[in-house]
Amino acid sequence: MSQAVKETTLSQPSNDLIPPASKAEKSSGAGGYGPGEAPRWEDYSKCVHCGLCLNSCPTYRALGQEMDSPRGRIYQMIQVERGRLPLGEAFVRHMDLCLDCRGCETACPSGVQYGRLIEAARGQIQKYYRRPAAATFLRKVFFRELLPHPRRLEILGRLLRFYQRSGLERAVLASGLLRMIPGNLEHAARLSPRMEKPFFFSRLGTVAPAVGPRRYRVAFVAGCIANLAFANLNEATLRVLARNGCEVAIPPGQGCCGALHVHAGWRDLAREMALKNIRAFNAGNLDAIITNAAGCGSVLKEYPELFEQVGQEHYEEARRFSARVQDVSEFLAAIDLNRDFARANLRVTYQDPCHLAHAQRIRSAPRRLIQALPGVEFVELPEAEICCGSAGIYNVVHRDIAQSLLEAKMQRIDETGADVILTANPGCLLQLRAGVAASNKPKRRVMHVVELLDEAYSRHPKIAPLL
Repeated sequence: MSQAVKETTLSQPSNDLIPPASKAEKSSGAGGYGPGEAPRWEDYSKCVHCGLCLNSCPTYRALGQEMDSPRGRIYQMIQVERGRLPLGEAFVRHMDLCLDCRGCETACPSGVQYGRLIEAARGQIQKYYRRPAAATFLRKVFFRELLPHPRRLEILGRLLRFYQRSGLERAVLASGLLRMIPGNLEHAARLSPRMEKPFFFSRLGTVAPAVGPRRYRVAFVAGCIANLAFANLNEATLRVLARNGCEVAIPPGQGCCGALHVHAGWRDLAREMALKNIRAFNAGNLDAIITNAAGCGSVLKEYPELFEQVGQEHYEEARRFSARVQDVSEFLAAIDLNRDFARANLRVTYQDPCHLAHAQRIRSAPRRLIQALPGVEFVELPEAEICCGSAGIYNVVHRDIAQSLLEAKMQRIDETGADVILTANPGCLLQLRAGVAASNKPKRRVMHVVELLDEAYSRHPKIAPLL
């Protein structure tokens, strides 16, 4: 850590003592941010540096560094805005190490919206900081050339499915070849999701009818990678909604929600993707727009934030769209739930996805659904609110911290004695499955809450199976 950054950790004045940069200072180039969206005074000035966020921050717990805590990062944002700290390597390193789990928002007594701050800071980094050539290339391929393009994703999915099922993957991993390549390629390969058949892309543009009388008409957000690796989860979600009287439209023209782009600072591209989805779900007679991915849901609900400073003409469109978005657990817990469940003698625990618990503030809904299942013994997971280390692509880019978080999480899960680990986000499912695979209980199941509901419905003797 540079001496300049060290010095900022020693004396942290109240934000009341650091007014926003004057127009003269900004015009003279004193501010360290470039044109466009940046962390705003009205957001970061709410931080009073009380430190109540520290214990909720996974990176502070792991590293013990003030500059890797929420208040430390906010302080650095202020220093960049004031021109006292360059938008350079040290600043980028501390911003990149944040998991954007937003646990600090739950802990904060002042209502600091930290997610807005870290995402705006990363937007500045994406625009004005030059990363190493290899990192720049890989980020461009992943964020710009792959995720926004369903056809390219489908082609990649078919190639990966052949690789995984032909025996090539097993042979490559066993050979140790990937260890000879610099970086975390072997680790990423072991974390890569399994491609499921058939891909959910075939469902786009279709409508799944309600079982029995139609009570609701909803639309379903299929996602991007979820169409390849979580097709079975998506199908389970449709079946559960249908069992609860929902006619489910899966609009054509929808695509990646842009959550990974927002978290990584690709805000201009995220806006393009947001507009595409807003217009795809434009039907006015929907009771809700349903997602089964916590990370996607939080960004879908926050689409208006993308248009507050740029593209304000689309703000109202985004606001109307976001007002109808609901997580599947949020929706099901709020209706008269169909309780025709088969009995299941299971001991289960639940890991709160960060963007469901902290960003969307949804904690009780998934627990109520779990507790509605007959025969299921629900055991609360100690520190369920602490990130599991997935955080989008964080577990690939920052392997050591992610692994330490996962190991701590698996220890806590072991304390519950659960047969099944439940969660509500695809990234968490992948991370927890990796933890189970490396544990002494490799047969322990990891499931989405809606998958357990689907299983309980399908086993009920009075209910005909749904395809």
